[in-house]
Amino acid sequence: MKMILPIFFIFSLLSSSSFALVQDFCVADLKAADGPAGYPCKKTVTVNDFVYSGLAGPGKIIPLIKAAVTPAFVDQFPGVNGLGLSMARLDLEAGGVVPMHTHPAASEALIVVTGTLCAGFISSSDNKVYFKTLNKGDIMIFPQGLLHFQINSGGGSALAFVSFSSPRPGLQITDFALFANDLPSELVEKTTFLDDATVKKLKAVLGGKN
Repeated sequence: MKMILPIFFIFSLLSSSSFALVQDFCVADLKAADGPAGYPCKKTVTVNDFVYSGLAGPGKIIPLIKAAVTPAFVDQFPGVNGLGLSMARLDLEAGGVVPMHTHPAASEALIVVTGTLCAGFISSSDNKVYFKTLNKGDIMIFPQGLLHFQINSGGGSALAFVSFSSPRPGLQITDFALFANDLPSELVEKTTFLDDATVKKLKAVLGGKN
């Protein structure tokens, strides 16, 4: 019995690992239903399933933040299904910002291609802020689930590419979570310590309801 338990434990670890151990890949079948376990595997696969050109050009700039985030997640790039990775492109005009946000399902690595960014994250244990000015070629990592941001701190436009440790990293932008919803303003005020005028102003800007 003493020998069986360690063997069973090792076997359970191996059997719970990614399907990549037993098959090479599982290109997502986007025409099928997307369930808790993700998309099922596509039956007919071609080389085009492993190539994605959607990050070749700049994304559509959102005027409010003067930035564009163009994803290459599983819903855009089915080939990353089950592989534990994905990417995105960040285009930031002068003064552009990717607001404070989190990726619940992935850690992130960012590399600056052009321009200058101020980027950082906040630890969950003691709310310590780690931020730095990044220039061309600099890489910064953002641990999974932690609040983080990117700001164009240079004079011109900036471009960066990011990679994630999940084909579907998830995204929650703090400003939109607080002010782009129908949670009554008085409850937002109590939980954020902001005054009524500020909350209603932010809801008006971000599309929330009072």
